[in-house]
Amino acid sequence: MTRRTAACRLSLRAAASASFGALAFSGVALAGDAAPALDAGDTAWMLTATALVIMMTIPGLALFYAGMVRKKNVLATAMQSFSVACLMTVIWMICGYSLSFKHGGFANPVIGGFSSFFLTGLTPDALVGTIPESVYMTFQMSFAIITPALIAGAFADRMKFSAMLWFMGLWSIIVYAPVTHWVWGGGFLSRMGVLDYAGGTVVHINAGIAGLVCALVLGKREGYGVVNMAPHNLVYSLIGASLLWVGWFGFNAGSALGANAAAGMAMATTQIAAAAAALAWMFAEWMVHKRPSVLGVLSGAVAGLVAITPASGFVDPMGALWIGLLSGVLCFFSAVILKPRLGYDDSLDAFGVHGVGGIVGALLTGVFARAAASGGGGGLIDGNAAQIWVQFLGALVTIVWSGAATFAILMALKYTIGLRVSKEIEIDGLDLRLHGEVIH
Repeated sequence: MTRRTAACRLSLRAAASASFGALAFSGVALAGDAAPALDAGDTAWMLTATALVIMMTIPGLALFYAGMVRKKNVLATAMQSFSVACLMTVIWMICGYSLSFKHGGFANPVIGGFSSFFLTGLTPDALVGTIPESVYMTFQMSFAIITPALIAGAFADRMKFSAMLWFMGLWSIIVYAPVTHWVWGGGFLSRMGVLDYAGGTVVHINAGIAGLVCALVLGKREGYGVVNMAPHNLVYSLIGASLLWVGWFGFNAGSALGANAAAGMAMATTQIAAAAAALAWMFAEWMVHKRPSVLGVLSGAVAGLVAITPASGFVDPMGALWIGLLSGVLCFFSAVILKPRLGYDDSLDAFGVHGVGGIVGALLTGVFARAAASGGGGGLIDGNAAQIWVQFLGALVTIVWSGAATFAILMALKYTIGLRVSKEIEIDGLDLRLHGEVIH
């Protein structure tokens, strides 16, 4: 496992055994440890962090994405984020939490158990470390909400609403839950020693690769490269990106699972990386296109937030600065240079920012992780070059599984209910034709 838990005071080394993962995530004290007791300060912080992460999707991501599409698709785009938040909440309650974190009396390296379907056994006094299990479950739910919502940026303007709901529901069970278990639930990637503090593999690589597959399977938007598809309202996007930035403190610092020094360092590294990446993207764009854009600096900040996510609890401020600078430049290249040359239509750069940023962050975690924070050998700068290879394998496994499973889900939907709206609906706009509403 890679998240700090007060359930035990053992090492954070990601190669923890499956039994350790099962115990840590069920709140059971290990042999010789005192029984965990509720900590009011930790609980208050985790309640706050959970609210911050939910805010990242609604309204943060909803506004960020809605501002980048054309006027005729603003409501439909915001509706995707809002409806996904509702759908993922129910699925997480029914089976997602259990499949991700429960073992049902055994330690399966691939998938969790069935013991907590419909949150069976979740009682008011159940603890995970020093916080109520109900809070821990909801905190993890907030990650399960935003991850599929990120994918929608890749197919903006062209997927059927019914197909979107089916896709997100199936993807959350078939793709998200297993990967979460592999990394945070005591699965095989945690046993390999993969470091992922707050979701580089689980959230960003996972969603980014799925977004790329969606963009390729659905094809380009009508008029792509010919029709003006400039963002309708970048003020919406600026507000949304700002909410994402603030919410990210819950995302990363909340992954300490307590009000402690680890949370403080994760907050500091998150702020530094986001600011550095925003500047790096801005200056790269300034050099290439001779002017800095609002959309560019917003995208750069999000790229930095993405890249620091797996490393936030493992690196020091200097490591965060380098991760921010490198991710800003590399994500700019991916979204602005590489995408047009390869010709795929990733509408809002779900892959260019989240996929590439997640991969960059995962690999750089292997470079800049410090032994004192990771609980193991640290990364390259601490003399543990092997951690880069471990991080690469973790990213590769996630890429292969997310890509293959996403493609299979899309093919199943394509040949049953269909994936894409008609050309007429796309031209008229999804707001009017799918939802019967427009903005003026």
